[in-house]
Amino acid sequence: MSRKVQNYNLFADFAFYTPGVGGMFMLLALLLCGVGVGSLIAALLMPILGMAVGTLISYVLMFIPPMFYALSQSHRNSMWGEGVALSSFHVKPLTGLLVALLVSVATISAAFMTDLISSLMPEMPQSLKDALSVATDGNIVLNLLTVSVFAPLCEEWLCRGEVLRGLLNHKREDGSTMKPVWAIVISAAFFAVIHMNPWQAIPAFILGCLFGYVYYKTGSLWLTMLMHCVNNTLAVIVSHVDSMKDYDSWVELFGMSRYMVAFVVAALMLGAFFFLFQRIKVLRPEGNSDRILSETAAE
Repeated sequence: MSRKVQNYNLFADFAFYTPGVGGMFMLLALLLCGVGVGSLIAALLMPILGMAVGTLISYVLMFIPPMFYALSQSHRNSMWGEGVALSSFHVKPLTGLLVALLVSVATISAAFMTDLISSLMPEMPQSLKDALSVATDGNIVLNLLTVSVFAPLCEEWLCRGEVLRGLLNHKREDGSTMKPVWAIVISAAFFAVIHMNPWQAIPAFILGCLFGYVYYKTGSLWLTMLMHCVNNTLAVIVSHVDSMKDYDSWVELFGMSRYMVAFVVAALMLGAFFFLFQRIKVLRPEGNSDRILSETAAE
């Protein structure tokens, strides 16, 4: 599974950087620097452009430092001749349309099931509710642009495209790589940490494990972006339905007895997803991401 760098590939310039654990912490530190810079710029712009636009700008800006760092590291490493593609597409014997449907249903099922955990947690502080509502309960166009477009694009690039791909493929001194299960769990924990509060972090960890499994099996960053988009878009839509705004969880909306019936249905659907997905063969121990050659190496 090797291919030449293609100029139209959105992710090709990052292919030659596969961060290990140390690199993961560097990306996290740079992300936190981006949060500080983005928050400062947003604070200056919000009085002029409004809260929703300021939130969108600050969100995008926070990913700039880790992106520039990963890009510079990839360019430096490209002289070695081989990288690992951020996005591939290995789904046989399943079809692309079926896989897209399966991962979407699996995401909705898993998100619904995690609501049971969320319902058992202490109530979210009002200040955090107010902060999150800016991204989900304001101008619906800006909300969708922030959480359904930029969040899947940026967070999947970082958490699956850089962190998980890096942990799966980074060579230790003895030439070994991390076991896939640990790479998936650690990248999911990273995904949880960047949400910076337990009310989002716990569901993010569970969904991150699901996203990581799909990435490992297919090598497709576009599929995990689709999953992320489905989850976030559902949250935005629900937050704009007036009859549901008074409820903090599906458990509260349905009542525990009806929720548990729906929980079992969701679990069966998730089980069907794993049953069908196990038919996809993993071609390398590091997962189904393609090896990619630089222009000079390909020559």
